[in-house]
Order: sequence, then C-alpha cells, then structure tokens
Amino acid sequence: MSSYWPLFDLRLETARLVLRLPTDDDFPGLLDAVDAGIHDPDTMPFTIPWTDVEPAERRISAVQHWWGARANWTVDDWNLTLAVFEDGRAVGIQALLAKHFDDLRQVDTGSWLTKSAQGQGLGKEMRAAVLQLAFEQLDAEVARSGAFVDNAASAGVSRALGYRENGRSRLLRRGAPGEIVNFELTREEWLERRDSMPRATVSGFEAARAMFGLVPGPAS
Repeated sequence: MSSYWPLFDLRLETARLVLRLPTDDDFPGLLDAVDAGIHDPDTMPFTIPWTDVEPAERRISAVQHWWGARANWTVDDWNLTLAVFEDGRAVGIQALLAKHFDDLRQVDTGSWLTKSAQGQGLGKEMRAAVLQLAFEQLDAEVARSGAFVDNAASAGVSRALGYRENGRSRLLRRGAPGEIVNFELTREEWLERRDSMPRATVSGFEAARAMFGLVPGPAS
C-alpha cells in the first residue's frame, strides 16, 4: 500500500510507543480500545460526543472517520491520524492536522487514549512525537491545542510540553456551550525545550514529504 500511499511507511517510535497510520487490519484493535472506555460517561472532553452513541453506531462512525482522514487528504487540508501502539497493542489515536499548511505553517493536534493507558505519561510522549515531526520535519512555525476547562489531563499535557495559554473560546458540547482554554507553542519555544522532551525516531518521512505539499529535501 505504501507504493501509492507513502504515509503508510511514516513511523514515529518513542521509548514506549509506536505511532503510525492504521491499516484496516488495525481497526479491530482500535475499536476494542474505544469500547474499553476513554473517559467517564458523566464527562465529555470532546466537542463531538461520539462516545455517547451505541457501540455499533460508534464503531461505524470511528471507521468512517479513519477512512475519511485518508480519502479527504489534500496538501491544503490534511489530517494525519496516527494509531498509537504500546507493546504492539493499539491504545489510542494521535492526530496532527493542518489547513493551508504551506502558507500558514500552523498545525493543530487531537488525541485520545484508552482508560488503561491513561495516567502513565503516554499522552505527553505521543504528542511530543507529532510535535517533533511538525517542527523538525515539516518546519511548522506554530502548534495549537485546546481543552475544555474541566479537561485537566489535556491541559496538563500542553503545559508540560511548554505551550502557553492563548485566550479562551466557546464551543458546543452535548448541545450546551462549553469554555475552551486555547494553547499555543512556537517552533522557537519547542527548539529551546526539545532536549528535555520525550524524543522519537522518525522514519519514512522523505517518501511522504510531497503529500504535505513540501518540496523534496536536499540530496544526502
């Protein structure tokens, strides 16, 4: 598949995790991770309450979303949805998204982890991996993230990675307005801190470079 969709060869490996584009064969493991629970049902850390629906409907929605991230990919609007594996087991998703990246050099992130993998620092490790890709391979200039005010885990990851709070906004959550804390991290801030951050080994990027709208790198 990588001969015509080189993103399948893109791989980020940290001390404990492997992040890569999921194939259809990976979907059952990811769906098991979703069904095992992502958050307490009484809370909703996401803008789209996809965990509120019945399991069968949720599985269809999740698979459609993962297929859609591939099918709708363009150099001006892309969603790099990477499956996160720990010891070969799918434990979550870490996404890196951008629109008009060649002009704006700006990325956003989104993620989830199955409950059994939470509270171990994996959220920081997997976000650091995609930030490394964004700032050191893609040459992004700024990364943004947001979290509802009651989502302490997501906000904690952002602050631990050096993001600065950058205002507040409101989004609908379960049909009611919720307050979002916005965070921002610049390339310069990342480069100053990267030696103290979890690091990843990045492979397969050069073959996929054109899919992000980037010109080929210098010959080695």
